[in-house]
Amino acid sequence: MLTKQGIGTTKDGESIYLVTLNSGAYRAEILSLGGILKSLMVPDRYGSVRDIVLGFDDPLDNLTSTTYFGQIVGRFANRIAKGRFSVDGVEYQLETNDGENSLHSGKSNFGWKNWHMEPFEWSGSPGVVLSLHSPDGDGGMPGAVTCTVTYLLRPNGELMIEYEATTTKKTPINMTNHSYFNLGGAASGSVLDHEVVLNCDRYLPVDEQLIPTGEVLDVEGTPFDFTKRKTLGRDIEDAGGYDHCFVLAKHNSQLFEFAKIYDPNSGRTMRVSTTLPAVQMYSGNFLDGKTIGKGAVAYPKHGGVCFETQFYPDSPNHPNFPSCLLDRTSVYKHTTMFSFGVK
Repeated sequence: MLTKQGIGTTKDGESIYLVTLNSGAYRAEILSLGGILKSLMVPDRYGSVRDIVLGFDDPLDNLTSTTYFGQIVGRFANRIAKGRFSVDGVEYQLETNDGENSLHSGKSNFGWKNWHMEPFEWSGSPGVVLSLHSPDGDGGMPGAVTCTVTYLLRPNGELMIEYEATTTKKTPINMTNHSYFNLGGAASGSVLDHEVVLNCDRYLPVDEQLIPTGEVLDVEGTPFDFTKRKTLGRDIEDAGGYDHCFVLAKHNSQLFEFAKIYDPNSGRTMRVSTTLPAVQMYSGNFLDGKTIGKGAVAYPKHGGVCFETQFYPDSPNHPNFPSCLLDRTSVYKHTTMFSFGVK
């Protein structure tokens, strides 16, 4: 079952819509503004259903926050050093909004824009397709890009997000979903006791500005080794907080399950699969207890954890990284799946 309703307007007078997907014991709410996953209701081991993603009650609060709660981020998620890169010998300059660097494409981020949305049902599962056009030169990026993002919620607890994009000129594309998950419930404190397994054998070390150094290092023997189950908080101080790109142990055109997360208090589990080569795991280091979220609850430091499937950060400036460049004869098409359950 699904519904679509208008819930407000942007400052430009555009209608903001909310689509609700109900499937079995699960429910997801998606906003046209930012393509945001506003809420995700998931049962625990006792059958008690709670919202497990952080966010705001008022959708317009997303426009004045740099938390990026639940957004579809693009064109380029994550950081680009000094906001500069070259394509075929032509240099491009983006807005710098994170010190001297560009983060999540600055003001041109897809997460600030109001998407067109169309609900649908497929094989008994509700979904919604969001579409957006980004003109040539948007945020300093080359090429006009047309993209779609599809959410599909299955009754077995699978939430699929599929991304597609085409361009009129060769351009970097790196789209992701920026949801903060707390399997205990969005207002249940920190996620440091969540148990995490990542099938990621390498990671990208970063400098003091969180820009990749260009190295790709083995996780073994470091605080970034999640190849065996451990709590998120066990080595977090030694890591300086997690805001790092982890490289999947396997990458091809097929979905690869790379993450298993478990909250021992609620019994909720989450598995994450993707066709992309990497994931940025962000442990909510910049949450500070001052951001007031849904239900007028303040989100503390480490109040949620993000698994942002993507290409490597700053990849246009590192020839040794997998290429994120899309040309006019190709289609960017990637899928990420979040699968929920209990134990």
